[in-house]
Amino acid sequence: MARTVAKDHDAKRLHILKTAARAFAEAGIARASMAHIATACGISKANIYHYYDSKNALLFDILDTYLSELRDVLCTRHPSQSPEQQLHAFTRAALLAYDGMDAEHKIQTEGLPLLPDDQQQILKSYQRDMVASLTGILRGLAPATLDQDPAKCHATAMSIFGMLNWFYMWNPDADTATREDYATLVAGIAVSGVSGL
Repeated sequence: MARTVAKDHDAKRLHILKTAARAFAEAGIARASMAHIATACGISKANIYHYYDSKNALLFDILDTYLSELRDVLCTRHPSQSPEQQLHAFTRAALLAYDGMDAEHKIQTEGLPLLPDDQQQILKSYQRDMVASLTGILRGLAPATLDQDPAKCHATAMSIFGMLNWFYMWNPDADTATREDYATLVAGIAVSGVSGL
């Protein structure tokens, strides 16, 4: 007879994901054991293995959940908006989506290479989708230049991500208004340069 799924299964899973992400970020993935994570979650080691059969399975679910949800947010574009409006929406959505996700954001670099290649490719595909969404917006802003120079378009997109990630790293406690102001600044620099601010 198949084991039934508890009514609170999804809520417990999300609690495990958030708690494990913090444990991985604080202790390092190599040092954070499943027993350590179970204790942090307030559950038994046996119970955490009911959800995840290994630390890698848990790590993948953390990153897959975070990056797929971020991808869904950042790849939602509104064709009725101008490219400039789309860029403002993109930078704002990114900074608001980063709020409260410090641990998940931090463990990407350490965690991704620890996973099997097929899982790495899934996660990297989310990242590529986000970059592609931003480069599409940028090409709409300057088609004569960026359509002809994909390398410059990619470099511009990665520079924007760099500015957004800088803000996340150095302003983790920023409120919504501060995040929105900085998103507007980044979009303004991309659209018209410093002289246009």
